[in-house]
Amino acid sequence: MKKALLKQKRWLERIPTAAPLKPQGFSLVEALISMVIMAGALILLSNTWGSAFRAQKKGKQQYEVSILLERKLTELDLEFRGKPLTEIPDEREGDFSKNYPNAKWKMTSKKFEFPDVSGLLKARDQGADDMSNMLFAKLREHLNQSIKEVKVTVMVTENKKTREYSAVTFYVDYDQNISIGGFQ
Repeated sequence: MKKALLKQKRWLERIPTAAPLKPQGFSLVEALISMVIMAGALILLSNTWGSAFRAQKKGKQQYEVSILLERKLTELDLEFRGKPLTEIPDEREGDFSKNYPNAKWKMTSKKFEFPDVSGLLKARDQGADDMSNMLFAKLREHLNQSIKEVKVTVMVTENKKTREYSAVTFYVDYDQNISIGGFQ
């Protein structure tokens, strides 16, 4: 009988039993943690989209301003090319019509000032002789009379804030004569 009971016990041990029951679904803590993670991801995503939108808008504005600057510089170049520097006004301003109602332009011009670098000539090992100083002074004077600096500024107003973008060009009077010690 003992043998039969042992045999039956072994036979019962071989029968697979059902796994212990586990709870089905998510717990409240797991659901809350997943919601916090999702909310954080959504916040990061919306911030990234906002930054990308602002960067795209700023890039578009800078592109449009560069086109407006180039357009105004080209118009001025066509107007003043080949004319004496005295015909270039000291100041002028305007707008870009209906196409760009928030943009205005301003042109200012001034006499070019070549820097005095005669001190560099004198600082050389042998210094500068009178002839070199005179030639350099005449060249500087000629450049100052032959070149005019023109600055064009585009002002864009958006949300009560004005931004200025500028470009500078130089006009040269190639017909200006240089006189050096009686030579022309």
